[in-house]
This record gives sequence, C-alpha cells and structure tokens, in this order.
Amino acid sequence: MTRRPPKNKPTNTFTDLLRQGTRALQQGKIEQSRKLLEKAHRLDSDHPDVILNLAGAYILSKKFKEAAALLEPLSERDPNNPMIWTNLGAAYLGNPILAKDEHHQKAIAAFKTAYWLDPQTPHVAYNLGLIYRDRKENDAAVDWFKRALQANPNDKDAKHYIEQLGTENTD
Repeated sequence: MTRRPPKNKPTNTFTDLLRQGTRALQQGKIEQSRKLLEKAHRLDSDHPDVILNLAGAYILSKKFKEAAALLEPLSERDPNNPMIWTNLGAAYLGNPILAKDEHHQKAIAAFKTAYWLDPQTPHVAYNLGLIYRDRKENDAAVDWFKRALQANPNDKDAKHYIEQLGTENTD
C-alpha cells in the first residue's frame, strides 16, 4: 500500500503544480497561479497545458512579451488549437489603449485564426470588434460584434456597440 501525502501539504510534482496553478488561475489568483505554473514549466517546458495556462497568467499579469514568447512556438506545434491563437491575440494586443498599429495587426491575425478554427471560441469575435472600434473602422467593428452575438446571443456589450456604431455610421 502506497502512502499519499496529506491533503493540506502541497506537493511539488509537475501534475500537482499544473493542477494547482490552473485552479488558482480559474479562481483569479493570478500571482499564485503564475508562481505555481512557472515551477511546473521548469519541470516540463514542453507541456502544452502548462504553456497555455502560464501564458494566460502572464497576460493577466500584463507580461505580454513573456506570454507571446511562450505561445508563438506552441502555435507552430499545435496550429489548430483556437485557444492558443486567442491567447496569442491577447498577448500581441497587450494594453489596448497603448497598442500601436503593428500590435493591432498581429492581434487581428491571431484572433481571426482562432475564429476560423472555431467561430464559437469565447470572446474572439467580440475582441476583434473592439480592435476595429478602437481603429475607428466602424463597419468592420459592427460586423465582428454581430458575429459575437451569433456566438453568444446574450452579449449585451456587443449589442450596445452595434447600436452605438450603427448610429455613428448614419450621421
């Protein structure tokens, strides 16, 4: 009979670190998540789940370059995973207020890849709508907000922007 470690004592195996880091990320405990996932990444730097989750923690910590550095090679290894492209889009965009055209273009390309892989991928069409709105490309923004509504008919923000931008287009 093998002994299990006590429940309240943390272990340092890769699987435990990944599980705890992912759970902390889902609970919004970003700093705790980042530290756990960095430890897991040091144990297995090629594991796609730890890369994707650690990149998510970096994005939420505003460490966009670090997230992109993890996600770019992963997107080459697994080019059909829309979540990789979604996170890569967020990493490229960084802070939307400070984003330059180059960042917009890279984010647009990554988000569109995620969308074409799976139009139901959460928030992708909405994020594209926001980028085009920020670029004052209102027709494109409205189109993407309408696509966001197809993915989530209850998206009140997308409805709001469609109404707002549609009104601006008629002035």
